Formats: sequence, C-alpha cells, structure tokens
Amino acid sequence: MDAGWEEIRRLAADFQRAQFADTVQRLSERNCIEIVAKLVAEKKVDVVHTLDGKEYVTPGQICREIRDELYVHGGRINIVDLQKIINVDLVHIEARANEIARSDRATQLVLGQLIDEKYLNGLAEEVNDKLQEAGQVNIAEVCKNYDLPGDFLTQELSSRLGKVIQGQMDQYDRGVIFTEAFLSRHKARIRGLFSAVTRPTPVSSLIGLHGFQEHLLYSVLEELVNGGRLKGTVVGGRQDKAIYIPDIYSRTQSNWVDSFLRQNGYLEFEALTRLGIPDPVSYIKRRFKSNKLLFLRTACVGQAIVDQVEASVEEVVSSATWADVQPILPSCLSTEDIGILINQVMRTTNVQSVARVLCDAVVVSEKFVSNCLALFEETMQLRAQKEIKNNPVFLISEDDAKQAAALPENTSASRKDKREERRKKASEGGGSVKGGGLGNAREIRIRKTKKKGGRRDEDSDEDAASTAQGRSKQAEIPFLAVDEVVAALEQKVCDCPEDVLSELAEQLMRPLTKAYQEVVRSAFLSSSASSSGSKRKQNVKDLQEEITNLYNNIRLFEKGTKLFSDETQANIAKHVLKTVCTDVTNSLVTFAASDSMISADCLGSLTSEVRVKILEKLPDETRTPLMKLHNSLNGKSIEEFTGNLETSAEVCGLLLKKGDKKRERQALFQHRQALTEQLKLTEDPALVLHLTSVLLFQAATHCMLHAPGRCVPQVIGSLVGKISEEQHRLLSRYQALVVKQLVGQSQAKKAGEAEDPADGEEVEAVQRELHTLTAEVKDLVLSQKKHSVTEE
Repeated sequence: MDAGWEEIRRLAADFQRAQFADTVQRLSERNCIEIVAKLVAEKKVDVVHTLDGKEYVTPGQICREIRDELYVHGGRINIVDLQKIINVDLVHIEARANEIARSDRATQLVLGQLIDEKYLNGLAEEVNDKLQEAGQVNIAEVCKNYDLPGDFLTQELSSRLGKVIQGQMDQYDRGVIFTEAFLSRHKARIRGLFSAVTRPTPVSSLIGLHGFQEHLLYSVLEELVNGGRLKGTVVGGRQDKAIYIPDIYSRTQSNWVDSFLRQNGYLEFEALTRLGIPDPVSYIKRRFKSNKLLFLRTACVGQAIVDQVEASVEEVVSSATWADVQPILPSCLSTEDIGILINQVMRTTNVQSVARVLCDAVVVSEKFVSNCLALFEETMQLRAQKEIKNNPVFLISEDDAKQAAALPENTSASRKDKREERRKKASEGGGSVKGGGLGNAREIRIRKTKKKGGRRDEDSDEDAASTAQGRSKQAEIPFLAVDEVVAALEQKVCDCPEDVLSELAEQLMRPLTKAYQEVVRSAFLSSSASSSGSKRKQNVKDLQEEITNLYNNIRLFEKGTKLFSDETQANIAKHVLKTVCTDVTNSLVTFAASDSMISADCLGSLTSEVRVKILEKLPDETRTPLMKLHNSLNGKSIEEFTGNLETSAEVCGLLLKKGDKKRERQALFQHRQALTEQLKLTEDPALVLHLTSVLLFQAATHCMLHAPGRCVPQVIGSLVGKISEEQHRLLSRYQALVVKQLVGQSQAKKAGEAEDPADGEEVEAVQRELHTLTAEVKDLVLSQKKHSVTEE
C-alpha cells in the first residue's frame, strides 16, 4: 500500500513538473532558412547573408565590424580587404562605408579606402619630422610614398600647418612645404649669389647650377629687388627668358653709350645689341628723348653729322659742282642708310629740284648736269649734218628718240662693279634715275587688209610686233655710246671719280639722245622740204582710192545688215565698226597726223588710246570731225559712221565717190571671189560653215555680208525658203556637228588627261562625220560657181 502511494506521489510530482515546465519546439535548418527568407521578403527582418551561406549579419553589425577593423588597422583600410575579413558581399561593404563616411566627420572614403582622423594626424606628424629634417617637403613625393591623391593631401596638410606641421606652403607652388629656417637659408643664398652678379645673367642658368626651387627663387628675388636689398632689375618675367641685370652693369652700359654718342655723333644698333641691349631703337628713344637724332636702318646719327651733310649739299648747289659725302659719314653706315640720310637732308634744305644723287653718296648740282649737256651741243650739230648726208631719207619720231636712249644691259653691272671697288663693300641697286628702253614694249597685233573691196576676215590676225620693232630700229638714230660720253666728260670734268662719271653718262644718255633727235629732225626737215611735195601728192591719191573702196564696201555691208532682225543687226553692225570701219579711221588719223607733222609709229595698228593721243595733237578744225568719227566706232549705227566719215574725209582734203551700179557689181564679184578662194583652201569645219553661209546669203540676196561667227545661226536661219530644204537640212546638220565639236574640244581642255574614253569616242565620231560632210557643204557654193561659169 505504501508502495502504491509512493508511486502515485511520484507520478503527481512528474505531472506537476510537466505542467510547470516550458514547451520546447525544434525546427530543421531548411525550415529556418525558409522562415528567414520569408521575413526578409516581407521586410520584417533586415539581415545580410554571408558569402559562405552559413550566417546572417545585420547592417549594424557590419558597421561595428568595419569600425573595429579600421581601428585595428591603424585608421586606414581598403574596402576590398574588409570584404575578405567580414565575409560579406562588396556591395554591402561599400554601402556601409559610405554611410560611415557621411555620418562621421573624422572618417573619409578616399579612392576606395576608409581613412580616419587618427591616421591623418599620424601622417602629418611623419611629414613634419621629414620637413624638420630636410627643410622642405614636396607633396608629390608624399603622394607617391603614401599612395594618396595630391589634392586630398594638399588640403589635409594645409589644414594642419602651424598645428601638427611646423612650416609654410609656397604661395606660388602649393606642392611644396618649407620651414622658416629653410626659407632663411634660401633667401641668404639668393641674396649672396645675386649680389655677386656683375653682368646680365639668365635666371634659369642659376636655378640649374645651384639647385634653387624655381617659384620660391622668383618670389624671394622679387622681394629683395623691390625692397632695395639687391640693386638690379629682372626683365622677361617669370619665364625661361628672365634675365637679372645688375645696376652696376646698367650704369656702365649707359656711360659707354653716352660717351660713344658724345664723341662720335652716332650709335650703331648692332653694337648696342652686342653690348646686351635687346631693343636698341626703343632704348635710344627712351634714354635720349631730348636729343635730336635721325634714325636710319642700321644706326642713328646726331645733329652734328646731319649739319655737315647739309653744309656739303648747300655748297654743291651754290657752286654748281659735286661732292662725295661718304668721307664725312661713319664707316658703319650702309648704302641704304647713306641714301636715307642724303634724301632727308635734301628734303630739309628743299634742294630736290636743283640737285641729284649719283653712286648713292655723291650729290650733284642740276646746274652742273646742264653744263655737262652743253658740252655736247657742237658735237650734235656736226654729227647731225653728217647723218643727213649718209641717210638723206628717213623720219624721226619721239618714240625713236626714247629707243635710242635705251641703255646696254651690261652698263649697270659694270657700274656696280666700279662702285663696289670704290666703296669696298657689297652694294645692290643701280643709279637713282632709270634709263629708258624697249623692255616694256607691248606686242602689237595688226589686221591684214585687202585693198579694192577685199574681205577682211576677223580670223586673219597676224603678229606684227617684229615688223614694228624692225621699223623702229631702222628709224633709230643713236648719238654716242656710253663709253664715248664718259671719255668726253673725263676730258672736260676734272677730279671726278670714274664710277660717278659712268652713272652721270648713263643719265645723260636720254636727254642727249632726245636733243640729238630734235637736231637731226630739224636738219632733215629743212633739207627735205623741197623734195616732199610730189611724193605727198602720190600718197594722197593712193589713200583716196583706198578709203573710197572701203567706204563703198561699208555701205554694201550696211545694206546686207538691214535684212536681219534688230538684235542681229546690232551685232553685225558692231562687228563691221570694229573691223572695216576701224581700218578706215586709222588710215584717216594716220594721214592727218603725217600732214600735221605729228609722229605716230605703227600707224597700221593704232589702238583706241593711241588714236585719242594723236587726235589731241591735231588742230581744232581737223580734231573735231575726226574725234566724232572715232567716237562713232563705239556706237551701233553704221549710217552714223558713214556720215562722220564723209565729213572727216572732206576736212582732210579727200573726195569720196559713191559707187554706181557697175562698181557695186564689181565689188560683189570681188568679194565673192575672195571668199570662194578662201573656202577652197580651208578645212576647218567652223570656218567652212561661216564662209558657206555668207556666200549662200550673198547668192540669194545679192547683198554683201560681213558678220561675226556668233551670228552664223541667224544667217542660216535667214536662208529658209531661199535655198532648197535638202540644202538647209545639210547646213543645219553641219552646224550642229560643229557646235558639238567645239563643245567637246572645250571640255577636253578643261578635263586635261582625265578625259573619259567614251567622250573621246564621241568626239572622234563627230570629227569623222564632219570630215564626210565638209565636201558636200563646200559643193553648195562651189557647184553654183561651176553652173554659172558653164552658163556664161
């Protein structure tokens, strides 16, 4: 019984313990992971999974661990190393590190590293220790040693200057920190070095030689110069060209310049440059503001030298002689300088009109030159009489006199050689007066003409420059050669250098030749006045017949022109005025000029400008109608020109006879014959088309036509209904081929060698077809001539 109750009490106690005991529930690892993932997904729990997947870490724990590791590593740690230590993904490490850097001012995130104030203070202490030992620290070296950016270190070290770091930063170069002791030593070295300099010295060479810190040196040097401790100046700024010039050198330099100018009266720029003055002109103008100096190319001269030259020039003018000013000038002056000086003196004394300069340094009075010209008057008379006897028939013009004054090419070269020998230095440039010559003569193109109604074709221009030049040479009457003039001057002018006489002779050649031409002309006119009457009558008769024929041809051309429209009439009229009418005008102007004893060379090729110059020299009664005739060439009316032509011919004493029916038929026949002969000989498609259309027009209308090439399409168009349709189609086809050929040739010239082969084949095809049709086109005119001969 006791055992039973004992068992009951034991069971009751177990039950009681079971009632009061806590309930324990066990979950599997898988269930735990799922539960945590669910809580994280519902954002009820903020934890981070470790990289090995065995643990969860809260963000707060990550922050605490980062701070602990930062402390353990001495205040600087890389977040990549933190990833390995904390065993959490780098993204979470970076997020917590940024959070720490934002919340804690003593901690910074620099280039992926966490750095706290403790580490920076230690770094500053190390820098200070090195600074006190070396005197200066370069922040670039600190950056290299501690692997930190320069801007960051500059800012942090600057904030600790005077606290942890006992030093100062260079205000011109914030990459250098130095101590006061270093600055004092540096300043003492600079002061001692530059106090010992006695000549201009480049600052850069001293920096490299003594190892100065560049920016610090410039600032200390500027302070010492401005404070008056160093007597000198720095020129060139803070660049490689900076030069220190001590006052002792400047004073010595200025004393030398002042003494040289006072003793010699001039300063040479090159000498000042060798003395160390970089800009001599500015230096002289700044130093000698009150002095009256004349600046030349290579030197400047004082008033004393200028006064000597002025005295020499005035003496030359007053005594009608010459003077060489080179001996009284400094030997360093160049030829150009001497010329500038003499010209300035001549302008100041106002003697340009009564004196001239020879050989760059010899002043000659104009009166002296006139006296030299007078020495040849007797010789001119004798040679003129002799010339008239040897050449009794020729005419001298003003242009011939100019050509006779042309100087030999080797004369200027010999003059330079003599001048070089005299001056013993190289000299360029010739005399002060240029001689006349034929070097600038223009080529003159004249139009070949046919008398008695012959057609003047615009494509028959010929170059007659050689003929005109030959005619000028035949009419040229030289006086004396340069050597002969020099020899004559040597006999009559004493003590004058040979090179001066040579240049004087060259300048005398032009006036001597011109004067000689006038002497010969006067002698010739006086000797030939009696024998010129009969010859003039024959010339007048020939000219009257020529102008009458041209006048009748112009009237016939005008008649043919009126068969076209107004625009085409204007184009053809302009062409007639520029060709046939211009030739008639030139003939009348030539006759009037020769009748008034006015010289005019190359009369067959007068230009508009030359005609005006000749007309201005004619008497008023002749000039007025001829000027109207000349002006009508620029108009558009042939009728106006013929009216002025009749008046002008009457003034010139010529009688124009209007042609009758018989003379008109003869002119038509001769014109057609001339064009037909030209058509037979030519093979040029464009010219064949031109001649054929004009001849067909004359055959159909019995009117002469003198049309330019651009009016050929209008001429062909006027033949509609006057020739057969087959003939007109042939002409039109031929015209189209000619146009294609001309366009193709123009494009080929522009394209050059880069011509397209296809275009080349097309051009060849056009040329073949033109060659085939040329004979047929010619037969349109030549066959008519054969029929007319057969009928006759």
